[in-house]
Amino acid sequence: MAKDFHPEKYEHVLRIMISEYQNSGSPVSMMQCYLDIITKGSTKSTVDEDICNVKDYSVSDAYLHYSIKDAIKKFGLETIIIYTAILLKKKVIVYHSKQEELQTFLRTLPLLVWHRHNWDILLPNVDLNENEINDLKTNGHYIAGFTDPAVENRMDLYDVFVNLQALEITTASHAKESMTMGKLHKEIALNMVQCTDNDDIGPKQAVKEISNKTKELLNNLHKLATVGDDGKARLSLETLKEQKFPHATENFLYNLAAAEGFVQL
Repeated sequence: MAKDFHPEKYEHVLRIMISEYQNSGSPVSMMQCYLDIITKGSTKSTVDEDICNVKDYSVSDAYLHYSIKDAIKKFGLETIIIYTAILLKKKVIVYHSKQEELQTFLRTLPLLVWHRHNWDILLPNVDLNENEINDLKTNGHYIAGFTDPAVENRMDLYDVFVNLQALEITTASHAKESMTMGKLHKEIALNMVQCTDNDDIGPKQAVKEISNKTKELLNNLHKLATVGDDGKARLSLETLKEQKFPHATENFLYNLAAAEGFVQL
């Protein structure tokens, strides 16, 4: 429920709150920890002197806690499907029967679109009950985790389904056109795999390399766009057609421009 993404920080806070409650038996002690964090930026256990200081935790560290290279190694060149889906703001569902495996993998996926710094799209633990599915459907796009294999049959919930346990990726029939792969995708996929296979490139550098490729795409799109009176870039399908790109590339770039919010209708 926190506004910022930092599991380790909140895990530390919760450990202290639990120790205080176990020691005192009163929820007031937990509330005091909460108030200390809000007002002072730190809280301290009276049981074992454990201290949680929010200044010791950075959001960047939380984002980079797990290596994107480990995620890419699982799917190799097919990682491009996940990259494209997230970049185009599609609905992605990931399945694994083990919660820990699922959440570790999910947490790395927004690294593929580092320029957005958006971990709010993660819904790491969703069940197939009516209330949670209704909540899920209110999101325009997401990366949602399920431990129930029956979710694979719910094609209305996803554009891309990632079976992490079987290491298989499925694109829903209704999303195949917008997810058509071309030469451009192959180049990006090869770059990702090469970064992963190169031991001289660390996890942070791998994220940077992928991000640079994405920035090249976006810069090229902006060069084709026109700037309106409101100062915002606009790109029309007609302008893209004039470039005579292969159909798959044209389709991808147009959908990317739409995802980035500068398509001219």
